[in-house]
Amino acid sequence: MSLHDLGPAPTDLTALKSFAALRGQLRVSLTPRCNIFCNFCHDEGDKPPVLVRADRTVRPRSRELDAYQYLHLINSLIAAGMKRVYFTGGEPLISPLARPVLTGLTSPTADTSYTLITNGTRVRRSAGWLRQAPLDKVKVSLHYFSDESLYDIANTRIGIGAVLDGIDAARDMFERVELNCLLLQRNAEEVPRILDYALERRLPVQFIELVDTNHNQAMAETALPAETVVSRLRTMTDDERVEVAGAGQGRRIFRIDGVEVDVIERNLGRYHVGQCGTCPLRAQCVEGFWALRLDHAGGVQPCLLREDLRLDVKDYVHDVGQLVHRVADHVAAFTEGTAQSQPQRLA
Repeated sequence: MSLHDLGPAPTDLTALKSFAALRGQLRVSLTPRCNIFCNFCHDEGDKPPVLVRADRTVRPRSRELDAYQYLHLINSLIAAGMKRVYFTGGEPLISPLARPVLTGLTSPTADTSYTLITNGTRVRRSAGWLRQAPLDKVKVSLHYFSDESLYDIANTRIGIGAVLDGIDAARDMFERVELNCLLLQRNAEEVPRILDYALERRLPVQFIELVDTNHNQAMAETALPAETVVSRLRTMTDDERVEVAGAGQGRRIFRIDGVEVDVIERNLGRYHVGQCGTCPLRAQCVEGFWALRLDHAGGVQPCLLREDLRLDVKDYVHDVGQLVHRVADHVAAFTEGTAQSQPQRLA
């Protein structure tokens, strides 16, 4: 698919392409469901699994897209300028659509990438088909390093061995495997062990300060300051730089024996756009605008805190021109501060 397929009168793609140039992500949620229940999970704007488990009257959005529609949407947005595609959930590998979507992806170009974000527990059992997916990277969440902390943070009896085995399985299949770890008081004692594990296996790792979004705002006091891990890293290397360009939060980047260790800090700034200037929720936003989130109900949302700005695109999935026009115009309105609340048609 090329831009010539977008219709006779293509819309202005400037804002969408600018966002992509700033390393903005297209985050594709294959399912809001998960087999573990991390208490901080924002579920890409859907109902977090921990809330669904606690209250059976709380239900995530119903699935509206099939594998073909997912692939059509993804390919259309890549043709319109998006380059960095991340597959998320919930846990994406428990979705029945994971196999047809991930193995049905077109081969990435030199400036396009596909990343799978997973908790690791289903990687080994998915290996038979997963190795056929043209993924550039697998990113495994490792917020724990013992059965006890896994249970405490994720409320599951799945052992840490399943997560570590998933990391090994991913390394057998893909050239690039990375880790990410949310900094919490609950895992404070294990953060050094997670760092050592990553360095021993030469796995890039990212440590992230807690971003309080909606349901987990009350958890702010449980966050572990980034300075805790930054101080430790400074005793291990003097190769340090700060990156604040592009979309999202700034990050502090260390290199230890050739292995990259990132720390995402709240105080390094964020990329805000026009809509953010008048947003009533800006005071509690620490992320800015860094991802377009495509969910399994056919919605595209530019900000986790603004569900009222979620754009329903499922009616345009078979009309590439209308689809791209709608999304590009929505991004432009968001960045220029003219976006209006969208009518919600949620199942």
